[in-house]
Amino acid sequence: MSSSTTNTTTISTAGPPSRRNTELAMLVFAVIIPVFAYANAGLALSDEMPSGMLSYGLGLGLLAAVGHLVVRKFAPYADPLLLPIATLLNGLGLVLIWRLDQSRRLAQRAKDAGMAFAPSAPNQLIYSALGVALFVGVLILLKDHRILQRYTYISMVVALILLILPMFFPARFGARIWITLGSFSIQPGEFAKIIIAVFFSGYLMVKRDALALASRRFMGLYLPRGRDLGPILVVWGMSILILVFETDLGTSLLFFGLFVVMLYVATERTSWIVFGLLMSAAGAVGVATFEPHVQSRVDAWLDPFAVAKAGGSDQIAQALMAFGSGGVFGTGLGQGNSDLIGFAANSDFILATVGEELGLAGTMGLLLLYGLIVERGVRTALAARDPFGKLLAIGLSAAFAIQVFVVAGGVMGLIPLTGMTMPFIAQGGSSVIANWALVAILIKVSDTARRPAPAPAPTTDAEMTQVVRP
Repeated sequence: MSSSTTNTTTISTAGPPSRRNTELAMLVFAVIIPVFAYANAGLALSDEMPSGMLSYGLGLGLLAAVGHLVVRKFAPYADPLLLPIATLLNGLGLVLIWRLDQSRRLAQRAKDAGMAFAPSAPNQLIYSALGVALFVGVLILLKDHRILQRYTYISMVVALILLILPMFFPARFGARIWITLGSFSIQPGEFAKIIIAVFFSGYLMVKRDALALASRRFMGLYLPRGRDLGPILVVWGMSILILVFETDLGTSLLFFGLFVVMLYVATERTSWIVFGLLMSAAGAVGVATFEPHVQSRVDAWLDPFAVAKAGGSDQIAQALMAFGSGGVFGTGLGQGNSDLIGFAANSDFILATVGEELGLAGTMGLLLLYGLIVERGVRTALAARDPFGKLLAIGLSAAFAIQVFVVAGGVMGLIPLTGMTMPFIAQGGSSVIANWALVAILIKVSDTARRPAPAPAPTTDAEMTQVVRP
């Protein structure tokens, strides 16, 4: 009697599922929820369904479908949450802006000021379409995110040009952060944050070992060497110059905070965080002592109601009252009075509308969506296989998180108002277009990180067969 045993060993290259169908299912909800919100606001305002609800739903659905098809084709293994969350935030932003467009108070204020009141929602929908077009372009043209590493120093030059250009244009609302040509205006700082993240990623990937070295230890902190303080001193000085010449507190905080976060991630030295916080505080206090625009914002932050009573800006006071009147569940879409804030109700202070009409629950839900984008970006950074991809993903996530923090903190009275816009929600073409590009790059990095390893070349050792005979 004879017997034989055959052992076969194969190497599996099966990777994680692409999760594109999961993304599609979530996109359906990401479109349906804003459509229901639109209907809710219309019924509250005029007791009838808004006339543009069908076209709005079809338009948002078309943008979501185009984005999904391109992701399915050019980034099949990307994170399935990023696109649905961005779509949901963009859709809710359009609803909130449309709701404020119906305000008779805002129309009357524009008339009293001798200006024609123009609704912002149609333009915002156009900007959203342009943002999705840029999103599609990035996914198609950027074959590999590591290509961006070649343009490390070019990106630094481009970012500096974008940050310097607004100095040569007239100030708007006390700050020089716009490039204005006739009726066209753009806020270059929104695009600069992405380009700066590319530069910091390329620079820190090369210099991180030198920056991680410490010459001495003081009170539990590793103190960097004097010559290694150069980069953070240069970035600190640039952020102060932006604050002085453009009176732009938001961009300077974003610019400097982004570098400190990426420096900490690259070197794992807590001392960089401490130095960064001390330097940012020193710079902000120093500038506030002689720059009247910054000083007025600090005064409004310290005592907004006193400033309002004295005839100054009452926007922060109105925003705080809007949050207070909203309570836990809000007054309902279309039933609040956040339009009392004035011309900035649909841009800088749109979070106050969320707080009043959707309440604490709606505000926390909105912040949770932002937190999920940041969390998925950090998760992408952890999964990335290359150092540049790790730093780029964490840099873009940090830029997004810092912007949400400074805007929400300013509107809620936690920090002085910065003048930046809430990503995807607030009215502003530059912001929505730039943030769609940011999400596209994160999707591209996550696709590379989650993509299964290529199948190994077949060899004679790939399969081993052992035959045992008596």
